[in-house]
Amino acid sequence: MVQTLFRNAERRRDPRVGARFEVAFKSPQDAAKAFKTFSVNFSAGGLCLRSSKPHAVGEVVELHLQVDGQDFEIKGTVQWARAGVVGVRFVDLPADVRERLSELARTMIANGAPVEP
Repeated sequence: MVQTLFRNAERRRDPRVGARFEVAFKSPQDAAKAFKTFSVNFSAGGLCLRSSKPHAVGEVVELHLQVDGQDFEIKGTVQWARAGVVGVRFVDLPADVRERLSELARTMIANGAPVEP
C-alpha cells in the first residue's frame, strides 16, 4: 500500500488540495443522473469527486466547476471509480486554464487548505 501511494505521488505534477465545491456535468444525461456532485480534492491536473452516478473508467466527462468565484469548463477522463468516488484527469486543458487552476491551488494552500497525498 505504501508503495502504491508513493507511485501515485510520483505521477502527480501538481499539489492536490482538499477542497469541497459543487461539480456540474455539462451533458443533460449526466446532469439529470448526478444529483449534488461535490469535489473531494483537486489539482491543476484533475480532481476527485463524489457522485451518485456510476462512471466507467475511460469515460469522457465535461464538467463545470465554480471554485472561489472562478468558473471553469473542463473536459476529463475517468481514471478510476469506486464506492461513489471518482478520479478525473483533465484533458485538452488550455495553458491559461491550467495556470488559473495552479494559482488557485497555491492560494488555497497558502490560506490553510490541506495538501493531500
